Amino acid sequence: MQLEGDVRIPSGCAISGIFSRSGKKMNGEAIIRSITTMHDRSNGLGGGFAAYGIYPHNRDLYAFHVFYGSARAKEECEKEIMANFDVTVAEKIPTRKMPEITDEPAIWRYFGLPFEKLLKDTQLDEREFVARCVVKINTQIKDAYVFSSGKNMGVFKAVGFPEDVGRYYCLENYEGYCWTAHGRYPTNTPGWWGGAHPFAMLDYSIVHNGEISSYDANRRFIEMFGYKCTLLTDTEVITYIIDYLNRKQGLSLKEAADVIAAPFWSEIDRMPAAERKKFTYLRNVFSSLLITGPFSILLGFSGGMMALNDRLKLRSMVVAEKGDMAYVASEECAIRAIEPDPDRTFAPRGGEPVIITLNEGVDA
Repeated sequence: MQLEGDVRIPSGCAISGIFSRSGKKMNGEAIIRSITTMHDRSNGLGGGFAAYGIYPHNRDLYAFHVFYGSARAKEECEKEIMANFDVTVAEKIPTRKMPEITDEPAIWRYFGLPFEKLLKDTQLDEREFVARCVVKINTQIKDAYVFSSGKNMGVFKAVGFPEDVGRYYCLENYEGYCWTAHGRYPTNTPGWWGGAHPFAMLDYSIVHNGEISSYDANRRFIEMFGYKCTLLTDTEVITYIIDYLNRKQGLSLKEAADVIAAPFWSEIDRMPAAERKKFTYLRNVFSSLLITGPFSILLGFSGGMMALNDRLKLRSMVVAEKGDMAYVASEECAIRAIEPDPDRTFAPRGGEPVIITLNEGVDA
């Protein structure tokens, strides 16, 4: 018989993030060390990273990272990409052969911009055009999956422990001002390459620890606006919610957080009149986008990073600062593994977003 203290049952999944407010570039070694510390929080069924500022020579082009399960899928997907985008680079993403990573799909990346004529014909802005193309590929071309589609950023993910995934993708050869990482412990879905975190749409990327009970309500609402949740995982719907609220509805990230982790009605009732009016509006208009259940999420976006807990703080998350550097992780040990002497360490309150951005004037 095992007694209390004889066995550790982890709180499912690990997240970690590093951000330089000054735009200083770091290679992937530090984020790999950080996520490795939380090895026991994942089970080898998914690991991944998102990095920002890593494609300076193609910084103004969309970078599409694509998994292919067959030669036919690659042919169909490339035909779709070439029909919609002026592609300047098409290449395999560099990887190293490792016994820990198996059943690899073909992994390619493409850099390009939408054809101007198509933007005029469709009367869509550039980002909406890209988002619709990504959804079309992911829902209509079997065995092709676009898992990253932002500018000057990229997602790298696979089935495996995150430290192995980082070495598999040779992340020591990339330099970025922001890195996020995830070690997966799936509870409701099988581990596969597309289901690993981060999930991304345009430059938004999400790593998530938790299990949201509002998935069906969130999914039904968001799919009314052109999104398709094909992967049956809550992290996918969180990514689309952020994209919808921030990009499509024009809410600030703070307001988006106030929708996702909204205060209880009892709290709103005690607010000053102006604040009460604002939160009442957000809760009524976006009631189906309230995320319930335990979660801690780390959002990466161009120029910034946001950490957010559920409003009851049912999942752990720690933030630390050292000079211009900011760190976020599921456990403090993951921060101290790369910054042993932070200036400040704190645990955000439930529903309190921590938003970190580049210093004013920094163009990373």
